[in-house]
Amino acid sequence: MYFVDTLEFEGLGNRSYLAGGAAAAVVIDPPRDIDQVIAAAARRGVRIAYVAETHVHNDYVTGGLELARVTGASYLVPSAAHVSFARTPVADGDTVDVDTDLVLRAIATPGHTPHHTSYVLEQEGRGVAAFTGGSLLIGTVGRPDLVEPRLTERLARAQHASAHRLAAELDDEVPVLPTHGFGSFCSSAQAEGDATTIGRERAGNDAFTLDVDTFVQRILAGLEDVPAYYAHMGPANAAGPAPVDLTPPKRADADEIASRLAAGEWVVDLRSRMAFAEGHVAGSFNFEGEGKLATYLAWLVPWGKPVTLLADTPARIADAQRELARVGIDRPAAAATGDPAGWVHEGEQLASFPRARFADLAQVRERGDEVVVLDVRRDSERVRGYIDGSVHIPLHELHGRIGEVPDGTVWVHCAGGMRAAIAASLLDAAGRDVVAVDDGFDAATDAGLPLASA
Repeated sequence: MYFVDTLEFEGLGNRSYLAGGAAAAVVIDPPRDIDQVIAAAARRGVRIAYVAETHVHNDYVTGGLELARVTGASYLVPSAAHVSFARTPVADGDTVDVDTDLVLRAIATPGHTPHHTSYVLEQEGRGVAAFTGGSLLIGTVGRPDLVEPRLTERLARAQHASAHRLAAELDDEVPVLPTHGFGSFCSSAQAEGDATTIGRERAGNDAFTLDVDTFVQRILAGLEDVPAYYAHMGPANAAGPAPVDLTPPKRADADEIASRLAAGEWVVDLRSRMAFAEGHVAGSFNFEGEGKLATYLAWLVPWGKPVTLLADTPARIADAQRELARVGIDRPAAAATGDPAGWVHEGEQLASFPRARFADLAQVRERGDEVVVLDVRRDSERVRGYIDGSVHIPLHELHGRIGEVPDGTVWVHCAGGMRAAIAASLLDAAGRDVVAVDDGFDAATDAGLPLASA
């Protein structure tokens, strides 16, 4: 018998897998923080014999090299990947024996990267699970534009061919177990559903239902902006990431917080957007710990800028530290917890700004008040409809473009409230009067706000 355990990382929208038999297992695409992988293997009572990478990742820092070192496992990396560390190179068709009657077979599936490799777990010669990394995803494929712009179209065509190869070699009932597609920007589109099989993808995935030219045209037309921190992930993974240090950061008092703000460093408040709006350290930024913290903080922060974390509990700091380490923000400069009143000097007031709904914005406009409406959604969202007269600056560009926001009170919105809260904190720190619209965008129509379309 065999098993497959899924390790989910919702903040990054990725999954890793532990798969094996009674005595030994393989780990596919492990996260930076390997302790939970080791714990999962311990619960199963198995030895980690192999660690396998489907590709050199562009969206997170892998823990594969360290996991292999700690466990003594063989580290399987596609042979065509350019890396600076010793590993076991894997080429198309290579196999390793994971456990009794349990074999892992490599299938070259270029497209997400030129060297991308999928792995099929075979029991007694029959495929029972396909670990497809950034190749065949649930209802889509991995995006082909993260390596080199000149290769994008070629890689998109390779994605189409790779999907067809997987379908040709595997039975319809074989589960497809991708790494990306659950919110990761490495996916060409977001997954529909939680699980799939080769047969289900054959019936509904564009890679199978469209001819290659139409498929490539649709993939290229639908590509989103690439998070800025992706530029640092591939080189870090190719060089061989250092072990992660998750020990608690230095404690920051009001003096240190003020000093770091004065030095131009980032002070990040992890509390809910409601709590932040009610009272926060002036100049701090709000990235909710329960939101897509790693994606948006790593996307916006100038790379290498020291980050100090503020939260209501030490547990929230620890969770954030773990998530940020996955994207290369290895050590917070300092951290503080507890009551925000303790984060400022005695007698100093906390800053605040109001929150509102789209209905409130409609009322303000009906009164004839002059306000700025700032839409921080991505281009792909705005093209489907936007509030007439609104200014558009996607969130990931706002920090460098605040000077373009017109004078006046800024009512900032996104699609649901989380990104608007980040944007409101950036504007508030820059000294602007801001109102954070904490509402679903559908409510703009219900409120009678006139919409336009591109």
